[in-house]
Amino acid sequence: MFALMERLYPICRSITGPGVAETLDIIGQQIPLEIHDIASGTAVFDWTVPKQWTIRDAFVKNSRGERVIDFRAHNLHVMSYSCPVNTRLSLADLRLHLHSDPEHPDWIPYRTSYYREDWGFCLAHSALQALPDDDYTVCIDSTLEDGKLIWGECLIPGATSDEIVISTHICHPSLANDNLSGIAVSVELAKGLLAASGSYYSVRILFIPGTIGSIVWLATNVERLKMIRHGLIAVNLGDPGHLHYKRSRRGDAEINRVVEYVLHGRKDDCTVIDFSPYGYDERQFCSPGINLPFGCLSRTPYGQFPEYHTSADNMRLVRPEALAHSLAAYREIIQVLNRNGRFRNLQPMCEPQLGKRGLYGSIGGRSDAKERQMAMLWVLNFSDGEHSLLDIAERAGIDFDVIADAAEILTQHGLLARCPGANA
Repeated sequence: MFALMERLYPICRSITGPGVAETLDIIGQQIPLEIHDIASGTAVFDWTVPKQWTIRDAFVKNSRGERVIDFRAHNLHVMSYSCPVNTRLSLADLRLHLHSDPEHPDWIPYRTSYYREDWGFCLAHSALQALPDDDYTVCIDSTLEDGKLIWGECLIPGATSDEIVISTHICHPSLANDNLSGIAVSVELAKGLLAASGSYYSVRILFIPGTIGSIVWLATNVERLKMIRHGLIAVNLGDPGHLHYKRSRRGDAEINRVVEYVLHGRKDDCTVIDFSPYGYDERQFCSPGINLPFGCLSRTPYGQFPEYHTSADNMRLVRPEALAHSLAAYREIIQVLNRNGRFRNLQPMCEPQLGKRGLYGSIGGRSDAKERQMAMLWVLNFSDGEHSLLDIAERAGIDFDVIADAAEILTQHGLLARCPGANA
């Protein structure tokens, strides 16, 4: 995961353009990826797909011809979606187009102007203060023209067409935690799911530009929305902070219960917060007209680490062990979602005779045999089509995997059947 991030880090991405295409091409070398596009100018709900932005070079030169701000040195130096410029300005006039962060004087801030034609440069505040009074040559070699917005999807089919959707954004330039960590964890998650078998749900992983990408995907997949049972936004998964879960707008959603169960069961430090209509793309998937059960699972949340949207969000901020820890949490959440469900006892008239089916003998000699026998009794008693396996695990105080194993054994012996289409 870290190596993939290192490969992607130098690329100048935005919501459209060659950087997005190059990023998707690299992802497509790792996992099967279907590429989709939509033309500039297309109406999507209340939005319009913007023009395609391409940048080749940008700089500010002093009167001696020296590049004092250089896109080639760091792609955050140019405000994303800057329109083309070729002019000469005094320092006073140039300052109107310069962005810095006085609170972090050695960091380059990240700025954008997606939906308003403008141009600008970003630089460390210490570098801005050091600029002498001079005449400066300003060049942004870019184009804004009709083109397309593209995104990628990886679908891992399951036993049912009902879907778990994982969405991560691919639109930031050289920002490691807020962008690339979500991509890397999502790619590795897809690899594991593709190599495994027996998934109940199909899993769709979206690699999309932030905000406009989710709006485009939702607008062009309205018929598919009824198949989405659970969703997560994967972002900020490589920093040293602990895991944070932002609940879905639908407070009773199964995804909320499962994530909280997994996080608390791992006995790691974690924080769970309620939904708010600000942050990442969960606010689009949870908008009132869509109202899908989407949460956001990150490490340090949106805007709450000082390096956020600055050049300090680099590969030194990301920890390989944090990526591995985040991936493990995502894998466990998907495993619980796949195994959870409502079941019906096919022998509900009193307790069925487990001994004659060899079920007691099948677990005899195990150190946890008594717990597994109790798990079978709990599952049989509460598999009435109303209680999910997670309900039973929490009520019995037995680990979910033990309860799910019991349900699997009982199903194999014809004592239990999963309720079709039933969700917790």
